[in-house]
Amino acid sequence: MPNPAFTPPTAHPTRPDIRGTFSAAAATHWIATATAQSVLERGGNAFDAAVAGAFVLHVVEPHLNGPGGDLTAVFATATDPTPTVLVGQGPAPAGATPEHYRGEGLDLVPGSGALAATVPGAVDAWLLLLRDHGTWELADVLAPAVGYARDGHPVAPAVVRTITAVQDLFQQHWPTSRAQWMPGGAVPVPGDLVRNEALASVFERLVAAGAGAGTRTARIDAARSEWADGFVADAIDRFVQEPHRHSSGTDHAGVIRASDLAAFRASYEPATTAEFRGCTIAKTGPWGQGPALLQTLRLLEPLEDTRLDPSTELGAHTIAEALKLALADREAFYGDGDVPLDVLLSDAYTDERRALIGERASAELRPGTVEGVAHAVPPVRTSYESAVAAGVGEPTVQVTRDRASAAASGAPAAPAAPAAPAAPAAPAEDRGEPFVDPDGETRGDTCHIDVVDRWGNIVSATPSGGWLQSSPTIPELGFCLGTRLQMTWLEPGTASTLRPGERPRTTLTPTLVLRDGEPVAAIGSPGGDQQDQWQLLFLLRWIVGEYSPQQAIDAPALHTTSFPGSFWPRTWEPAGLVVEDRLGDDVIADLESRGHVVTRAGDWALGRLSCVTRDPATGVLGAAANSRGAQGYAIGR
Repeated sequence: MPNPAFTPPTAHPTRPDIRGTFSAAAATHWIATATAQSVLERGGNAFDAAVAGAFVLHVVEPHLNGPGGDLTAVFATATDPTPTVLVGQGPAPAGATPEHYRGEGLDLVPGSGALAATVPGAVDAWLLLLRDHGTWELADVLAPAVGYARDGHPVAPAVVRTITAVQDLFQQHWPTSRAQWMPGGAVPVPGDLVRNEALASVFERLVAAGAGAGTRTARIDAARSEWADGFVADAIDRFVQEPHRHSSGTDHAGVIRASDLAAFRASYEPATTAEFRGCTIAKTGPWGQGPALLQTLRLLEPLEDTRLDPSTELGAHTIAEALKLALADREAFYGDGDVPLDVLLSDAYTDERRALIGERASAELRPGTVEGVAHAVPPVRTSYESAVAAGVGEPTVQVTRDRASAAASGAPAAPAAPAAPAAPAAPAEDRGEPFVDPDGETRGDTCHIDVVDRWGNIVSATPSGGWLQSSPTIPELGFCLGTRLQMTWLEPGTASTLRPGERPRTTLTPTLVLRDGEPVAAIGSPGGDQQDQWQLLFLLRWIVGEYSPQQAIDAPALHTTSFPGSFWPRTWEPAGLVVEDRLGDDVIADLESRGHVVTRAGDWALGRLSCVTRDPATGVLGAAANSRGAQGYAIGR
């Protein structure tokens, strides 16, 4: 029964809570979910299914991820319930130095174009997971993706919207993208069959590379070598040396080289964990944003249940203020280096930080202090002068909010930003469906897939980057490079300053939940800086509110924007809070009276969650998926 301290969940969820004992899968596109389930039906395990579904996501959601992008996953196996992180986040190329970018006239890493590219990590990571924990041959796992790429699939409306928005960019600056995504010079219509022959050939060549190997492991390793040392690396190296348009509005060549791909291999790491209300929450390390969710849960754990309900004014306020503190620490401390997580997650530090949660909305960036650890503070801007952008970002739709109307509502004026000119309007905020401006400025999105099988294997994975609007399509490969380097700073001395060979502080942040040492749920969401914020709402409603998974996904969502964004142009909105209108006029008015600068997003605009669940005691498996955007889907039996 739902916790009476929480707002009652809807009696009629948008979709059923899937239940079964054989398997369950959920993803951000129904074709990927169906592909994963088809593998499970034919005897594959959760890892075979996740990899097959993920490569299909490269094909059917090209505006949200691609082979040139990156990946993080958290998983556990039937024989070892210990949560493990799959690291498919590539590092900065050897030539990606702050000096080079400043020499190009840039003060931020661009949000699109090859200068923003890390070493592609997704493909090698999926192959590593398949080799070590799957059972199928690579040819069989890749067959669905090859088929959809070569024979075509009905293009989703969101893909068409993206191509439509950047068609002038393609026409004027990225002719190889025009050739791939505007066949015959026209934008496809939703439902048209779209094909990517070049990508199908890439997958087939990876399979062919292992044809002479004697074992399944050797065949997959041969494909990994072909990716890193063969034709893929060579094609990327040649292509990026031609200058092309970036989000800065200027033309630049990329710095990534074949040697950068050769030097990278995906890997595993122990998960970072924290306890919350009888559950263990497993995340990536602080080279990702995942521990910010753990910090937030630690801040909230001892509070009364009535303060943890996101559907009430008190709960929404408390949650937003806790998130601000954790995300300020993310900005100050997180990166691919030594991060004092033992302190940041400690009782003493958490208690000290919790005392900062007041009755009014904070409009300050308030990172904590850790003895012996000091980093430079990056620029904190409410606006950025360059307005020309192409293919930027990962987090969803932009909303420009008039500060005059905010002032009229009684919200506090934003404090002066250290390096920002005065701005007449708030920065573009992220919400809802992926959106691309006609001039190319984009907040893209991400994909997600969760799978659990009858043996107890479970995986939560968030692939992203390399979306079709990231940079020009490499014609012989059929995909483009990602833009994760935009999450680094060019200023020296910050926790996430650009450093060759280091990973950017990624926003990709899947989650595994355990009870009594056994995995019970895999969850995740697209949404850039919002990923952990939306997952937090799910965890509070599911663990504390005792909602069903589908009820937790359907419930009204919100997120704060009161911290520097991870994506170009790295701006923030002090005291910003984006909410779904379904939160209710009274609750929204009360939040505004506390000083939150509220942006209404619409009734069904925020959140992209999916999940799978398992009950170790009964063997019952479950799945649920987001109905917003009419694209995610869950299945199981």
